[in-house]
Amino acid sequence: MRGLLAMLSGGALACALLIYLAVDHVALAAGFAATLVAIATLGYWFVQLAPRQAIDIDAVPDWTVARAAADASSMAIAVTDRSGRLVCASDLYGEWFPGFPTPPGLPLDSSDADRLTAAGRAAWSDGEGRAGGIGRGALRLDADVKRTGRSEDYLLWRFTPVKQVSVLDDFNRMLSGEAGRQLTEAGIMAVIIGGEGRIRVANGAFLLRAAGRIDANITGRDFASYLRIDDKGRVFFAREERSALPVRLLQVPLRRNDAEGPMLILMLDEQGGSMDGTSALSYIETLLSLLPFGLAMADRDGRVLFLNNAFSRAVGLKPGEKPSYPGDLVIREDQAAVADSVRRFAVGPQMSGDIAVRMRVQPDEPVALSLAGVRGLGEAAVLLSLKDNSEESKLKRQVAQATKMQAIGQLAGGVAHDFNNILTAIIGHCDLMLMRHTPGDSDYDDIQQIKSNSNRAAGLTRQLLAFSRQQTLRPQVLQLPDIVADVSNLLNRLLGEKVKLVVSHGRNLGAVRADPGQLEQVIVNLAVNARDAMPQGGTVNIQTYAVPAARVREMRHEILPVSDYTALRVSDTGLGIAPDLLSKIFEPFFTTKDVGKGTGLGLSTVYGIVKQSGGFIFAESEPGQGASFVIYLPVYAAIGKAPEPEKPRLPDRRSEVWGTGTILLVEDEDMVRTVAERALVRQGYSVITAADGEQGLEMLAKAAAQAQTIDLLISDVVMPNMDGPTMVAQARRTHPDLPVLFMSGYAEEQLRKSIAIANVNFLPKPFSVSQLAEAARDTLIAYAPARSGHSAAEPEAAVGLASD
Repeated sequence: MRGLLAMLSGGALACALLIYLAVDHVALAAGFAATLVAIATLGYWFVQLAPRQAIDIDAVPDWTVARAAADASSMAIAVTDRSGRLVCASDLYGEWFPGFPTPPGLPLDSSDADRLTAAGRAAWSDGEGRAGGIGRGALRLDADVKRTGRSEDYLLWRFTPVKQVSVLDDFNRMLSGEAGRQLTEAGIMAVIIGGEGRIRVANGAFLLRAAGRIDANITGRDFASYLRIDDKGRVFFAREERSALPVRLLQVPLRRNDAEGPMLILMLDEQGGSMDGTSALSYIETLLSLLPFGLAMADRDGRVLFLNNAFSRAVGLKPGEKPSYPGDLVIREDQAAVADSVRRFAVGPQMSGDIAVRMRVQPDEPVALSLAGVRGLGEAAVLLSLKDNSEESKLKRQVAQATKMQAIGQLAGGVAHDFNNILTAIIGHCDLMLMRHTPGDSDYDDIQQIKSNSNRAAGLTRQLLAFSRQQTLRPQVLQLPDIVADVSNLLNRLLGEKVKLVVSHGRNLGAVRADPGQLEQVIVNLAVNARDAMPQGGTVNIQTYAVPAARVREMRHEILPVSDYTALRVSDTGLGIAPDLLSKIFEPFFTTKDVGKGTGLGLSTVYGIVKQSGGFIFAESEPGQGASFVIYLPVYAAIGKAPEPEKPRLPDRRSEVWGTGTILLVEDEDMVRTVAERALVRQGYSVITAADGEQGLEMLAKAAAQAQTIDLLISDVVMPNMDGPTMVAQARRTHPDLPVLFMSGYAEEQLRKSIAIANVNFLPKPFSVSQLAEAARDTLIAYAPARSGHSAAEPEAAVGLASD
């Protein structure tokens, strides 16, 4: 800096000399030089006194520091940037997810992968997201995602293991807590050892006798090293003298069917003081009453001496109730086996084992009853254990029921699809015959009756498709109270004079997205069932109310995910539903009504409509106190979705079903293909037929070779060899503007998800001749712009179905 000042000073003197030579004025030249020197000096001091700011233009995060911090934590951590690259991950992340995959693309179960992806999207939009209980196989993790970084352009993914309930942990906390101190005061020594024989935890009484100090640290030591056995087989503590008292050992396995796993060992003095057999038994009973799983004790004759509360709950006993023999708790066929096992374990050497029995409270579900012989506890000779698995059994039944319902739904959907083909042929031939007959002809009424019965059968197939969640829905955003209000007048007529209808609505109800017509059918079915359950009259209550996510979380329901719902409850004051029937009421063709008074498809249809709408339905009932059906529909959240503009409508041309042009008809069912061909020919079209997708492509190529124009392609969706969507995808390569009309017995929603083809129309089976003609006409009108150059607004309105 000093050199710079010297240069400026020299420059100032040179400028002053030039000015003096030019104007011959000494004062002016000296003033100019002084001014330059003063400005330079002020600039120097300003630079020295001004605060310096370090500007790091190319600052790059030091990910080595972040990785070291991540490895120091007990969770798996990963960091991704805006472009989706994995920029940092902990070693634990690599152990849980080998190969360091980039989240959310982790090897998880399908539903868990979707939830993790949704959590990442929520973090980018809201700042944080969460997906609990994700994983693959036995690995279960909670994932927390947070947007972070100086510019919030990174996502921090934190994975923590889900805490699993452990009986061993419960015992560890018990012995190291208040229960361990109570046992110490009672003179009972307790210790938990692992399968390898090493000590996990011990109470004060054992520490004092085994190590001489109550604060001794013997965790991980060999349990057998603290004991010795004399020539008579008696057990003593190794550190005590030969005159010490022997001790009795009672072994309690902590894992079912694992005699070599973790074990609770209780130790008592053989004699001396008040520790006789009777008092020791009372201490043991006090301990057993504290244990988290069911335990009972029986004498040599098989009489029950004691059972704790967990055992009573597991076998369905009332508070204070005590059976005389263990065999009284099981069904009659298993009583002899239980009695023989108790006698066998009560005598001879100490041993343990399990037998499968069926309890009186649950005769259809076998459970494992563990028996172990005990010695030195007075009258007690056998220890019986039974896990209180009521919640586990409930979950198993729910999973089995869901699996069964899914299998039945697939079967019902397949039957309905095949039956729809048959009904399509029957209804189509009836329509063709009615065209040749007029009212008053001898055959007219018979044909009309056949068609009427066929339409009734089509209604049954729609119910089957509703149960299997394969029917075509037209969902709308709506409010449940509006649907209830629309159907109230109909319900008053259906319920009759003996049944009173009471309707109440809650506040702040969220909108739901469902088919209003199907929701009306749900309400009507539930109300009619409630009426039939009250033959002497009663009250049907219909309620709507909001269920926020906080309340769902408090409910702790195993099936209902935590979210905001709008609930619909339909309850009655009738006879109720028997507990053994409650799990079967949603199955198709199951009914409690008399023969001829019900098809058994009402509640199964309700179940299918609710599930296909994304909701949940539960039945609640107490015999003699009525029944309630509660429907939870998720609140519709239209985040970031602009309202769809209203489409202009074309003039109604339903009466104009006649047409011209060539139609390629592809259908694998001969009877459907025949009736469809005849119907289209009668409407003025030229029809070319094919039995599958491969033949359809051959006919299309043949027509192109002959310069013949195909104006419309009508095809079934599911066909052998080559299905309809595959055929259309290949046909669009050579005929990009070819209008397509798909016909199928499956739901349009299911097909739209699997068919990524634009500009197609859909016709559900079964259909009549007029419906086929109208669908063909509407498809030709809808997709005429691509062929004739008209605007695209008109045809979309004529289709009635959104293009892909």
